[in-house]
Amino acid sequence: MDKARGGRPATVLVLDIGKTNAKAVLVDAATLGEIDVLTAPNRPLPGPPYPHADVEGIWRFLLEAARALQGRHGVGAIAVTAHGATAALVDRAGGLALPVLDYEFAGPDELAAAYDAARPDFAETGSPRLPAGLTLGAQLFWQFRRFPAEAARAAAILMYPQYWSFRLTGVAASERTSLGCHTDLWDPHGGRFSSLVEGMGWSGLMPPLRRAADVLGPVTAEVAAATGLDPATPVHCGIHDSNASLLPHLMARKPPFAVVSTGTWVVSMAIGGRKVTLDAARDTLVNVNAFGDPVPSARFMGGREWSRLMEGREAAPTAADAEAVLAHGAMLFPAVEPGSGPFPGRAQRWSVPEAALAPGERAVVVAWYLALTTGVCLELIGAEGPVVVEGPLAANPAFTGMLAAIVPGGLAPASPATTGTSAGAALLALPPGDGPAGAAPEAARQPRAPRLAAYAARWRAEVDRAT
Repeated sequence: MDKARGGRPATVLVLDIGKTNAKAVLVDAATLGEIDVLTAPNRPLPGPPYPHADVEGIWRFLLEAARALQGRHGVGAIAVTAHGATAALVDRAGGLALPVLDYEFAGPDELAAAYDAARPDFAETGSPRLPAGLTLGAQLFWQFRRFPAEAARAAAILMYPQYWSFRLTGVAASERTSLGCHTDLWDPHGGRFSSLVEGMGWSGLMPPLRRAADVLGPVTAEVAAATGLDPATPVHCGIHDSNASLLPHLMARKPPFAVVSTGTWVVSMAIGGRKVTLDAARDTLVNVNAFGDPVPSARFMGGREWSRLMEGREAAPTAADAEAVLAHGAMLFPAVEPGSGPFPGRAQRWSVPEAALAPGERAVVVAWYLALTTGVCLELIGAEGPVVVEGPLAANPAFTGMLAAIVPGGLAPASPATTGTSAGAALLALPPGDGPAGAAPEAARQPRAPRLAAYAARWRAEVDRAT
């Protein structure tokens, strides 16, 4: 097994199962930098019996990627991170009692009234009631009601990161960050399973609680044979992806601050902010961080909105594009994905005809729309202090420029050595307190950019009028 001095692995293989892509990232444990990355699209299968994750396709990719990265560089440890709102019903033989439901499938809505009568209050779980399968409890409720014979074969309910850790080790575990991600299954303030779990008779299906960093075991003999990994390679329990992004900042920064994790979802998380009453109707929620602490959060499907609006068109907007947008007052109002975010049920609306916008101008308007919606999310969760942006939108100057113009604490530059889902997940494999040297950089308070601030004020006034 690939070890550095002191027992720390030299490399950590992070298996990152996102809603859009699956990635295998080999991380340098000394720097948390990415050594090598392999990616595959993650496309759900249409059914039967319902749209579901292609777990066998993902599994083949993960094994092939592990073999390739072991051959090229060596793998010292494995950590798994995955998106939320997803669980696997595993039978006694280790197979699936039912396919892993795609959370965008609207089937659970047919039992919405019955589920709403059974679910706990928002005050208990910090979990908003979301459509389709986005509330994990609603998924499970629907599966047990619609497929009782198959669901009765389940021996364990595994959150998605822990499902993949189970496939690697054969060891089943529960973990707080995934249980605390709008599932209705967890009481984040009490640090225990919610009343729904007992009420539905699922308590016996929940494996023992383990910390995200706990080693579940080495890889199985079958995995070692398929990948060439050392049979002693340890596999850590795993973590919800947004909480993986948050973890390096919890270790390096002093509150108050906020982290905006971007990908298919844009998830805003406030650490040490002002006390607020979360509004369950506006897609705010209580996440649970890697240390088990509640984290006020808000989210919307910003990455999906960007892809939908840009339709694969690459556009590198110029300063002239931004000037044209300001001159014409071109704006996009929420919501592009009305099933999520702080403006549920609204339909997108442009202030100018879409066809009138040049590609670069369109890219500016969309990026500003995403930034302004993110600003609303930060406001709803009481965020204070500097804001760190993670993920793809961190590299979008139009997005970061607008966000810097509207958040009072400014944007904090993220250290390349302590940023991203992969770096956060890799930290699970390091000894406590062990990480890259150096503190996180201080916040760089950007100029308020009066013209951007004025644009933002007009956008917000129009949005508030439509409330």
